[in-house]
Amino acid sequence: MRESKKRDDSIDVEAKATQGEATTFKKQSWKPGTLIYPLPAVLVSCGTTPEEYNLLTIAWTGTICTNPPMCYISVRKERHSYDLIRRSGEFAINITTEAMARATDWCGVRSGRDGNKWEAMGLMPMLTEHINAPIVAESPLSICCRVREVKELGSHDMFIADVVGIEADERYIDPKTGKFSLDKAHPIVYSHGEYYTLGELIGHFGWSVRKPTKGKPTKHRK
Repeated sequence: MRESKKRDDSIDVEAKATQGEATTFKKQSWKPGTLIYPLPAVLVSCGTTPEEYNLLTIAWTGTICTNPPMCYISVRKERHSYDLIRRSGEFAINITTEAMARATDWCGVRSGRDGNKWEAMGLMPMLTEHINAPIVAESPLSICCRVREVKELGSHDMFIADVVGIEADERYIDPKTGKFSLDKAHPIVYSHGEYYTLGELIGHFGWSVRKPTKGKPTKHRK
């Protein structure tokens, strides 16, 4: 691969394509920013009493450890939910769907200080055995979390949490196999200020190295 810097904000990269022909890729250099997209657009539910139950839309979230199962959310200090989570040490990450898209966006631009988001969006808080914070009943999958550590980073504080329980909607569980099909709930993602539904299945984990079964044709999903 050969690089030739033409301008301060543009780099041409010449590389060999799979066909053996040279291809030029033009890139622009940008300042540092948060452009790891797409991300899940989740509703974080928190609070320990019905009077303080609140909802917060979060995209800065993800898995950070498999064993023990751990995840995180990053929240600005000025958000109403920040103190609720910091005080109780509990919250739930609720996966959102196409049907919940408007509520997901609305809960991200309105503050719980000004009113009850649950009532305004017609969502139902539901209690579980795992934490005192409610989950969103309409969500296909809710991850119940207990805060292990809070890291002050800058604009956001990161709440590192243990996953203490999962609540899965039975509508998306195959009663014969027990398989949970989140795709049937039509989950949404967030990408640079916009919401999207997921696309079509293009493969399974490990499919790139799996050998075709002898005697059976390889099926390709369109």
